[in-house]
Amino acid sequence: MAIRIGVQADSREECVEGLALLVERGFVPIMLPCQVAGDRWMARAVPSPQLQPAPVPE
Repeated sequence: MAIRIGVQADSREECVEGLALLVERGFVPIMLPCQVAGDRWMARAVPSPQLQPAPVPE
């Protein structure tokens, strides 16, 4: 399972701020802010390897 966190905003500036908050908490950007669906902005991040849970041994 791949975890992805998305930021959706009304402006590029808001989207950048939201993505920065995720990065401060250890997430890694995988999609920088881009304009989608007219005037909406979106960015995505994933947990850094240090934040991901260790695999459960079988």
